[in-house]
Formats: sequence, structure tokens, C-alpha cells
Amino acid sequence: MRAKVLLCAAAIGAVPFLVSDALAADWLQFGYDQTHSSNNPDETTITTDNVATLTRRYQITMPSSADSAPVFAEAIDTGFGVHDLVFVTAENGTITAFDAEDGSVVWTDANSGHSPTSGSPAIDPNRQFVYSYGLDGKVHKYQIGNGVEITSDGWPQTSTIKTSVEKGASSLSFGISNGTTYLYSVTDGYIGDAGDYQGHITAINLSDNTQKVFNTLCSDITIHMIANGNPGVNDCDETQSGIWGRPGATYDPGTDRVYITTGNGLFDANTGGLNWGDSVLALNPNGTGMGAGLPMDSYTPSTYPDLDGSDIDLGSASLSILPVPADSGVDHLGLQTGKDSRLHLIDLDNMNGTNAPGGVGGELQDIPVPVSQFWMKTQPTIWVDTEGDGATWVFVANGSGLSGLKLGLTPLHIPFLQPTWTKTSNATSAIVANDILYHAGSCSGGTCIIARNPHTGDVLWTSPTIGSLHWQSPILVNGAIFIAAGTKLHRFDLGAGPVTHTVTPSAGANGSIDPSTPQTVNDGATTSFTITPDAHYEIADVTGCGGSLDGDTYTTGAITADCTVNATFSIITHTVTPDAGDGNQGTIDPDSPQTVNDGDSIEFTITPIAPYEIANVSGCDGSLDNDIYTTGAITEDCAVSVTFQIVDGEIIFQDGFEGTVP
Repeated sequence: MRAKVLLCAAAIGAVPFLVSDALAADWLQFGYDQTHSSNNPDETTITTDNVATLTRRYQITMPSSADSAPVFAEAIDTGFGVHDLVFVTAENGTITAFDAEDGSVVWTDANSGHSPTSGSPAIDPNRQFVYSYGLDGKVHKYQIGNGVEITSDGWPQTSTIKTSVEKGASSLSFGISNGTTYLYSVTDGYIGDAGDYQGHITAINLSDNTQKVFNTLCSDITIHMIANGNPGVNDCDETQSGIWGRPGATYDPGTDRVYITTGNGLFDANTGGLNWGDSVLALNPNGTGMGAGLPMDSYTPSTYPDLDGSDIDLGSASLSILPVPADSGVDHLGLQTGKDSRLHLIDLDNMNGTNAPGGVGGELQDIPVPVSQFWMKTQPTIWVDTEGDGATWVFVANGSGLSGLKLGLTPLHIPFLQPTWTKTSNATSAIVANDILYHAGSCSGGTCIIARNPHTGDVLWTSPTIGSLHWQSPILVNGAIFIAAGTKLHRFDLGAGPVTHTVTPSAGANGSIDPSTPQTVNDGATTSFTITPDAHYEIADVTGCGGSLDGDTYTTGAITADCTVNATFSIITHTVTPDAGDGNQGTIDPDSPQTVNDGDSIEFTITPIAPYEIANVSGCDGSLDNDIYTTGAITEDCAVSVTFQIVDGEIIFQDGFEGTVP
């Protein structure tokens, strides 16, 4: 489906911008960076000294409900000026670009298919395009400034062809390896784990638009499997092993590998099989393994039979990458948690201790989450205390509480995590910016965003309530916090921001108004709506907000208060005029001009007066059946004309007597 551009018509891209520069002002994918640390180290505006003065600039109503985190790009040319944009993918597959300043819709696009999806979109590092998973099982590519979809060179790209049983539950993500950017899409099943689904990763090379597939069950099959296909050829006897951690795939520049973590499903790789349930798999950046269905490396907890048997998905979170101290005996460190509410510390250079994929156990540390919750579905947050002792911290959030753990080294220089503080306030996936920890969680009156001291967990600021949450989490970039909570997009910042008002569109029956959701408009500004009647109808009237109608576009006056734009519609009518002459030879009924709705037809009864008969009836594209003349569909004013003739063989004498010709 082609993008529906609301505010811009020309194909405009991004302002030229170096990737290194963009990192200070963009939040391009879930968790900020390629490792999904959820730490924005370039934030400088909000500090511990002023965080308590944060205020809400706006809460706008989005076109659809979202269950994911936004992404953000600074200084994008939209064709209507350069604007910072916030992108949200809704559960129904709709992606919307919002003006970060006031929350107004810049463009939006939707596609149809099986719902829901709960992943974030991703912006490529060159900032020319934004990518979003669609309900049709494809990854869609849009011009970032105006939402025009790219439909050439293999786009949209297939992520699954089993759309009735497989979905993209996780965010799209990317990794940059040796100058090539790879876009990653992973799949999971729907709630209930039903049907013939298998988790897999699709790695798309953005340089040449080719893709590779790694299936986590029957992993020697390297294509998108088909539903109920031929096992071993284009399908697998085994099911499940979905990948659904919030960030999706994790790319680590340190190891130059991409990692995926699977949920339930058969694991038999330790006995020569090719099924990788409840495992962390390391792959090449292009999504391939070492061949013959083997990943480059793997980690599987020794508890894998219990994890699978009790629906305790290891893959309810994605792998986290932990920076290590200079004197660490392990160069590359990963952390995996899941529904088991345990923290598995993994040496990424030898993930299971056997120097080969398929081994079981071998982790450096395996400890419970300090404040644990069964079915934990959040992503850990990783922070390096560069202003303090340089230590790496891990923050683990869930529905029961929040934990802060500090990375240390044993006397043998082996890394381990030391629980340091806990809070019993529930939380979704947390973020860090400028040495402040933020998360969404319960507060007095509902759910709020809470800022904390990362060293102690003490509260520094609590926002006004933002509504109910599921998996949504905030982002913080350029001095502003954004969170999509249900159908509301919120922005918090240090300034009061411009005075805004809400313009609410309303359309009566038989037509529509676009945009159809309430619009946030700066004080003194105007906004426009497109009015579209249904077939056979026309615009009757548009009123409200001091505006005027030009064609099908209604532009408000300067907005100084909340107001409503009301559009009404009326049926289009035409006049059909009957004509049967002076009536001495015959009549037409009805015999007066008739008002007919656009697209309707009307019947006329033609009655000759003896000795006359109907000679011809014409007009309004109709047809005669005996004495009934039915017009065609009326689309303009027209006339029905009737002529009569004397019946063959009849004569009329001058004195009025009738007779016949012998």
C-alpha cells in the first residue's frame, strides 16, 4: 500500500548528515544503539540538577494504539520545513511520523493482515529511510521525510510467509559491519503458541537488498518456510522457538556477530540435532552461520528441558552486551535473562565453554534476578559510569520491581554481577541518559515515568500519569522524553513549550474528514483538513474554528482555543423533466419535473390516447418495456421525451369519426 502523505507531497529525504553526528541527536532503533544498551551517552540537557523541573509539553491522541517504543530523527526535511520527527508503529501495523515539537501528524501509512505487532520501527544510519514491520509479514521501507513507500529493488522485503501463525513481535534493528548495514527482522508466534510456526531471523543487506534467513528449528533449511509444507524441504516437523525479546536481534561490533535468543521449542543440538529452542545463537552479521545448520556459537542453559516444558521462554528478552574493564579476563561479555528470571553471564568468545556451538551450560555466572518475576518480558539496561569509577551497571526491570547490579571481577579477573540495590516499584524496560535512570511504572494515581539515581535507585522526579502500559518504554533525546502509552504520545521536557490547542475533526454520515483524529495546534497557527464525500454525495457544509472551504480543503483560522471542525454531507440530486407534447396524443406519468438522487433511476408510464401508439421515447439513457420507460443511472439533469403516431390502419375523419382502411 502506498504511503498516505498528510502534510507533504514531494519526495523529500533527510538533510545530509554524517552518521557520527547523528548519534548525538537521534534514537534510531530500540535501545538507542546497535547493542540495545538503552543508554544515550550524548544527552546533556537534562541533568540531576534540573530533572525535577520536567513538565509535560503535550499528550496527543495517536491514530492507533501502540505497544512499543518510539524512534527519533533530528532535522528531517519534510517538504514543509525541517522538523524533528518521532516514529511509532502501532499494533495494527500503522506507522506514523509525528512532529516532535507539537505532536502533529506529518505522515502515516497502514497495511492489512494479521495483528497485532508490538515492535519498534528502525531508522537507517544514513537517515534517508525508516523501516517498519507490516501485518502482511513484510518489512516496509519509507522515505523518512514524506512517507512515500519504496516498492522497487525487492521492497517490501519478506519476513514471514506464514502470516496467520507467525508475526514480528520484536523491534526491527540494524548492525553495521565493515561499512555494510544489515537490517534484522525476527519472528514469533501469536499468543497461545499455536500452529506451524518457527522462529527465524531475516537479515537484509541494505547495500544490495539481498537477504539471508536462519531458522532456529530445522536450521539447515535457509529459506522462509511455508505453512504446513514438506518437512525437511520447505517446512519443519518441529514448532515454536520464537524470537520475541523487545529489541529483536542484537549486533555486537566487538565480536562482529549478531545474536538472537529463542523461546520454547525442541533443543537437540547437543546430540547432533538442528533444533535450537531456548538458546542464544551467534551468527555472522549477514545472518548466516558456519554452514550445515550450525550457528557460529551458542549458549543453552542446562535447564532447557524445564524451560521448554513449562513455557519459560529464555527468549522473552534479547542478549545484552556488557562492556568489561581493561583488566578483565574475558574480552566480550553478554547477559541473557528471560522468563526464568535468572541472569546468565556469557563469555561471547566461548559461549558454552566447548569452543563450538551446541554445548549446554558453560556460563560464567547464573544468578536470580534480585527482584524476580515469572514471565519477565523486559530488556535489561546497560550503563557505564564514566563520570565515576568507570564500572558497568545493569538495571533489570519487571512487574515486581527494579534492580541495580554492578559488574565486578573475581581475583582471577572473571566478570560477575553484584546486586547493589532493589526497588519494589514495577517497571517496563528502562533507559539511561546523562547518568539518570528512567522507567515507566506505577505511581500515585496510575502509571508515570520515574527518574532515579542509577547508583541508589532513589527517585529524582515523577511525571504526571500517562495511562496504562504493557511493553511500552520511553526514549530520551535532545532534552525531551517521549513515550507512546496506548493511544497517547507524550512529550516531557524542561520548558513549558508553546501554548497548544486541540482541534477536533468531526464528519457526519456519508463522508469523511482527514486527518480524523484530534490535532494539536500551536496557539495562533492554522491547520487544514481534507473533506471527502462518499459516492453520490457532496459537501453540504463545513463549520468551526473560523475556517473556510476551498474545494475539498478546509483551513481553520488562527487557533486560540480548543475547537471542533464539523463536516456534513448531502445527497447529490438531479432534475429529470418529462415531455409528452400537448397531451392530445398521449400522456407521461409523472408529468412534472422529478428530483432524483445521483446514481438512481426513475420510471415513467407512457399512455397513448386512441388511435395513437408510442412512436419513440428517448433521453436520460433509458429503455422502454411495454409502456414503462426506465431511465439509466442519473448523473446530471436530463429530459425524457415521448412522441406518438397513429396506429397503422387507423384513420381520423375531419368530423371526428374514426375508421379503418380496408
